[in-house]
Amino acid sequence: MRLFIIDTKACNLNSVVQALKRLNLEPEVSNDPAELKHADKYILPGVGTASAVMDGIEKFQLKDLILNTKKPLLGICLGMQVQALSSAEVPLECTDREIQTLGIIKAKVQKIDSHGLRLPHMGWNTVEHNEHPLFAGIPQDSYFYFVHSYCIPVCENTIGRSEYGMPFSAAVAKDNFMGVQFHPEKSGAIGAKLLQNFIEL
Repeated sequence: MRLFIIDTKACNLNSVVQALKRLNLEPEVSNDPAELKHADKYILPGVGTASAVMDGIEKFQLKDLILNTKKPLLGICLGMQVQALSSAEVPLECTDREIQTLGIIKAKVQKIDSHGLRLPHMGWNTVEHNEHPLFAGIPQDSYFYFVHSYCIPVCENTIGRSEYGMPFSAAVAKDNFMGVQFHPEKSGAIGAKLLQNFIEL
């Protein structure tokens, strides 16, 4: 199996690479569409801002490849958020109220209404999930590691939910597209189990 990590230059990929190596995989890293088309599965990580991830997707001409693939794709953190319709996380110099994202998940990324809790939401939090295969063998209310200030609200594509001042989507899925707001590569044995589940899909 060829598992490719899509490199938009908006993520430190090493932690994801090392987590997959611990599962006896040798992931490949690329932003070349001609090379990526040979993948069996994709992981799309992202840190920083949604606009930085989208800039990388546009710069390396990855949008058509991502939107048209029928192969399993797992977005992590911002790699999940850019699957939404749009994001309210705009650069400071931007006059727009939102940026357009990939439009796979029919929901909009919004800032967490934390009700006075400190942002970013950073640390361990429980996830309540449905029976999606991504969560096979993972107990309800398992702890995963989060770092984010924006979220996809609970929507029709939510397969895992968490709460930090408000309920939000901790994981989403639509067809072959999946995404997790938390960082499985930093979530110990439970995170490794989720990555293994994705590999085995």
